[in-house]
Amino acid sequence: MAASNERREIVIIGGGIIGCCSAYYLTRHPSFDASRHSVTILEASEIAGGASGKAGGLLAQWAYPSNIVPLSYKLHAELAKEHNGKDKWGYREVGCGQLIAKGRTLGEKKEGGTGDSSVSLQKRSADAMGKLKRAKAPSDLDWIEPDLLRGYESMSNPGETAQVHPYLFTTSMAKLAEEKGATITLGSVTNIGYSDDAVRSVTYTDKGSGDSRTITATDVVIAAGPWTKSVFPDAPISAMRAHSVVIRPTKPVSAHCLFTNIEIPENFDPSKPSRPTVAAPEIYARPDETVYACGDGDQTVPLPPTTADVEVDQTRCQDIINQVGSISDELRGGEICARQACYLPNVTAVRGGPLVGHAGSKGLYLAAGHTCWGIQNAPGTGQVISEFVFDGKAKSANIGSLDPRNYL
Repeated sequence: MAASNERREIVIIGGGIIGCCSAYYLTRHPSFDASRHSVTILEASEIAGGASGKAGGLLAQWAYPSNIVPLSYKLHAELAKEHNGKDKWGYREVGCGQLIAKGRTLGEKKEGGTGDSSVSLQKRSADAMGKLKRAKAPSDLDWIEPDLLRGYESMSNPGETAQVHPYLFTTSMAKLAEEKGATITLGSVTNIGYSDDAVRSVTYTDKGSGDSRTITATDVVIAAGPWTKSVFPDAPISAMRAHSVVIRPTKPVSAHCLFTNIEIPENFDPSKPSRPTVAAPEIYARPDETVYACGDGDQTVPLPPTTADVEVDQTRCQDIINQVGSISDELRGGEICARQACYLPNVTAVRGGPLVGHAGSKGLYLAAGHTCWGIQNAPGTGQVISEFVFDGKAKSANIGSLDPRNYL
């Protein structure tokens, strides 16, 4: 920990949610002084260009790891209250549950329906409500076909699950950090410079000019997600690709996040006779009247140089669209707003993640490997990173088990 009057030049590598929240909390730490301290976010392509802009945005008290989740969940609520997160990034509490259903074939229509845009009158009938009740599903979960439900189990009590729109949340954190003095620079990091086992500089290739530039640094926070190994080869971080789609349903749907298990008929898609018999897409209704859905991850395509180079497999996206449409008329007839892919960072040295804290050399910190819980755990991570930099240790949470030095 440096003396309180010492100049600090803090460089954050990565403009995803972890980097942006780190910048936010660094600029709001009691010791931060914009006249003596600088905070620079170095991002290779664009803010929220990767998983931070394409994630589901679920927040849950039962997420992992348990030593940072309570802090981060609480900070999400505080951030939303302080900065009008309800309107700016869609913060709200939601119901969350595990749903078992039997999907329909692609050509199958609901009895009495006139097409994909038809409104199901049965959903307002006593029979439909009875089927929801027998499946133990919430009464307002009326955008899943009652005839197809086989079971529902709640995964949260009131106040235990919420959501944000990841892209809006990440870009909002970046803007709020800028308002307090942080700067954003677009460029790909090529080297971290050291002297006497302390960080001294960061060299990067400027995105606009292509020139190589070096900036001095007293503190470097590596928050590059799945790209962490490219700037810090010792980091035990791997990458997994994940596809998702965004659908605007035929009518607004109630606020639920669903972990599904859908039985797929053998003739679901005759062009793919070898497709699996069970699908498990996650489906998240959003306050902007869209629905986000994601499928299983894959490692068939290696991690590209930047988020701008991520390859989207249209077939995988269509699979997700077909799966969620097989249990919901509103989704089947909806407008497809986005077909996208991103890479999630996983910690290879230990189950779960992330790794947060000192990374060996003086002034070097690691904040990466957040798996699918990056959005959930970003505020807590950002706060403890600000404490590592200005106080020398984490004070808000006991995160000794996340110490990167245990695995480097």
